[in-house]
Amino acid sequence: MGTLTEFRNITDTEDFFEFFDLQFDERLINAKRFHIMKKFGELVEKASGHDFGGDEKLLEYYKFALITVYKNFENGYSPSAADVWEMFDKPSACGTCSTSSSCNDVEEVSHGVHACTSHNTITF
Repeated sequence: MGTLTEFRNITDTEDFFEFFDLQFDERLINAKRFHIMKKFGELVEKASGHDFGGDEKLLEYYKFALITVYKNFENGYSPSAADVWEMFDKPSACGTCSTSSSCNDVEEVSHGVHACTSHNTITF
């Protein structure tokens, strides 16, 4: 496992799994990428402000969170329609503010599609 700085620089879903040395089904990631990363992002956000006693423990929490979310989807979890529509109600599309509605850098980029302009590249 790498450092917290390395973790914060990850942008691709597969790279999170590789960072934590976790096996994954590429077909599942391709089919549920957005939902997996949304739930993982929510758990990462919940960790902010908590004292885990160091970066290593925080990274262990992140690893456990990713395993938990992935296993839920692997075992057939499917977000409810309400969860899906809630995602569209929150137009933010960046890793920093995707779990919050406080982003001020969201702009409509094309026919109702919104994106956060504070980050140049956005990948899930």
